[in-house]
Amino acid sequence: MVPGANGGEDIRPPNGPGRAQQRLSPFGEWRHQRQWPGYIRPVLSRYPAFLLLALLCATGPCYGQPSHRDTSVVMVPITATYAYQAPSGDMALRFGANSNIGLEAFVKFKSNFFIGAQGGFIFGDNVQEVGLLRNVVNSDGYVLDAEGHPSTVLVFERGYHITGIVGKIIPVVGPNPNSGLMVKLGVGYLRHKIRIETQNNVVPQLEGDYLEGYDRLCAGPAVSLAAGYQHIGNRRLINFQITFESLLGFTEPLRAYNFDTGSADEGRRFDMLNSIRVGWTLPIFQRTADDFYIY
Repeated sequence: MVPGANGGEDIRPPNGPGRAQQRLSPFGEWRHQRQWPGYIRPVLSRYPAFLLLALLCATGPCYGQPSHRDTSVVMVPITATYAYQAPSGDMALRFGANSNIGLEAFVKFKSNFFIGAQGGFIFGDNVQEVGLLRNVVNSDGYVLDAEGHPSTVLVFERGYHITGIVGKIIPVVGPNPNSGLMVKLGVGYLRHKIRIETQNNVVPQLEGDYLEGYDRLCAGPAVSLAAGYQHIGNRRLINFQITFESLLGFTEPLRAYNFDTGSADEGRRFDMLNSIRVGWTLPIFQRTADDFYIY
C-alpha cells in the first residue's frame, strides 16, 4: 500500500501497475494453463462446474451386466433337429425305422427351468403292413392302371407330432451356466398313416377317397421323455443339442373300414418311437456387456 493522490491508500496488484488481480478457481487455473481451441473456450468459460462434474462421471468405473458366460440368463433357444426313430409296440407291426425332422423352441429362465413346444414330421419308406394291396394285385403280382398296364405303386410312412414341453438344464458340464444336462417332458398329439402313390399311372382303386380304405390313419394323445445335453457356446457360434428321446402315443384308428381286410381296426393302440435326436440351436437373448471398463 502507498499513499494515494487524495491522501487515501492506493491498492495495486503485485503483478504490476494498472492491472487488477484476477482470482482463479482451481478449475479456472487448470483451464487457463491449457491452450484450448477457440470453439471450446466459450463453453469452458460459461459452464465450468458442469464440465467438471461430467469429467468426474466419465472417469468413474462402469460395470457391465453379467453375460451368459458367467451366469444363467433368460434366453429363447430355437433348435432345428433330426432324429432316427426305431418303432416299438403296435407301431413296429406296421412300420420300420423312420426319420424325423423337427423344430423346438422354449423360454429358458434364470433358474434354468424352461417351457416351450416342439414338433416333428415323420417320414419313411419301410411299410410292413401285410396284404395291404391284396385286393388290387392281379394273379401275376401286378397292379394294373386304368389302361391295363402294370403300374408302379409306392407306399410310405407319413405322420407328425406336436407337444408342449417343460424341463430343466442342469449345469454340471459345459462352458457356462446355460449349458449342461437336459431333461424334458412333453405332452401332445401324434398322428400317422400309410401314404400310397401311383406316380404317373391312374389306378382307379387307389385314387381319391378310395385311399382312405388303405391308409390306416391313426391319431391320439402322446407323451415324450428326453434326456441329453444342451450346449450354448461362450461366443454363441457353436450351439447344439443331443438327446435320447422316447415318444409314446395312445392312438386309435380313425377309418371306419379297411378295403383289404373287409373290416375296421378297433381298440386303442400303443405306438412308441425311440430315437437319438441331434439339433443345431440358435439362442436368442439380450446382448449385455461383460467387461469392466475404466475410461
